[in-house]
Amino acid sequence: MSVVRNSPGPAPSSAGPGPSLTANEIAVLTAAAEGATYAVIAQQLGFHEKSVNSLAHRLARKLGALNITHAVFLACQAGILDGRPRRHGDHAGYAAHVARGEDPCEACWTGERAYRADRRRARKAAKENAA
Repeated sequence: MSVVRNSPGPAPSSAGPGPSLTANEIAVLTAAAEGATYAVIAQQLGFHEKSVNSLAHRLARKLGALNITHAVFLACQAGILDGRPRRHGDHAGYAAHVARGEDPCEACWTGERAYRADRRRARKAAKENAA
């Protein structure tokens, strides 16, 4: 892979928000972090390999990285990727799925439904006690 930039990325302690990455860029970054090649990523996303290569270069440039491997490292430092395997329980539940733009898993949907039902009961009880 060619070098995108000659200077290293920002220091992990730098203040301010991180770069804004598209869903496709995050998908490429995540797949690269899992060791997938551009050809495999292209097949998974339904893109051409050159498109994946372009996405990788663009996200590396956004992160100030020298290459895709460096971009994965910087993304972990910036908190864009957490560097740990995803298991249920590694997130805050329904809200975390929604924030990541994912469909919530069944366990999170169940928890959210129970929470909403409990809140409805509490509002109804408060309304009846006020009357």
